[in-house]
Amino acid sequence: MAGKKPQIVQEVAANRFSFQVFSDFVNQNFSLIIILLMAFALGFLSGSLWTENKMLKNSTSPTAAADTSAQAAAAAKKLKDVPQFDADKDHYRGNKDAKVVMIEYSDYECPFCNRFHPTMKAIVEKYSNDIVWVYRHFPLSFHTHAQVLAEAGECVAKDAGNDVFWKFSDSVYEKMADGSIYDVNTAEKKSIETASIVKLAQAAGANASAVQACLDSKEMTQFVKDQMAAASKAGITGTPGTVIISKKGNRELVPGALPIEKLETMLEKHL
Repeated sequence: MAGKKPQIVQEVAANRFSFQVFSDFVNQNFSLIIILLMAFALGFLSGSLWTENKMLKNSTSPTAAADTSAQAAAAAKKLKDVPQFDADKDHYRGNKDAKVVMIEYSDYECPFCNRFHPTMKAIVEKYSNDIVWVYRHFPLSFHTHAQVLAEAGECVAKDAGNDVFWKFSDSVYEKMADGSIYDVNTAEKKSIETASIVKLAQAAGANASAVQACLDSKEMTQFVKDQMAAASKAGITGTPGTVIISKKGNRELVPGALPIEKLETMLEKHL
């Protein structure tokens, strides 16, 4: 019997840690375990709420507010570098003597500009006496045809004037919207031929030969690049980049392709 004692001790020890023992322990202390789990959960939740509250306080602290205000002031200051509206040089719609100028830097191939174009048409129609809409170029490098389309717009304006420029621009956006502007339009490639651009210019009222010669000579290349450079200097980083300028001297950047309701809310502050 003496030789079997260690084995009995081992069996008893193993039995102490068996599943049955664990199960009995849980059953006997179930209420205590639930209380401990609830306390742990409440502690975790309280800690999360405290962290979130601290973050919110920090985001609305005087320092954070001051930083935001300083950034807004710096951005507004840069907008003063946007070149003034010149009725003899700019393409515009609306009343040239209006109390509010809206200068849009745009890209014919930009889908957001395409969405925003009808909004601006509606705005200038509704506020025809109070607003002048000015169109300038900001062709983004990753839009394959944006630069040549911008140059074509300037060639059209040179040949046939402001009204024909707008007819050309409207037609480009319309055909971009339905995809009919592309001579090749597949998942692999979207291509617009120069001949198609010239046809649009002619349909708008420009002389096809004059527009073709203008494009071939690259006469408007630097002009378009200069408009984009001026916009970048003033803090414009994307399209559509529209600056509201009031005769009161205030300037404000419209954040992208806003719907008309939000654009009107911004505009009313400047009228």
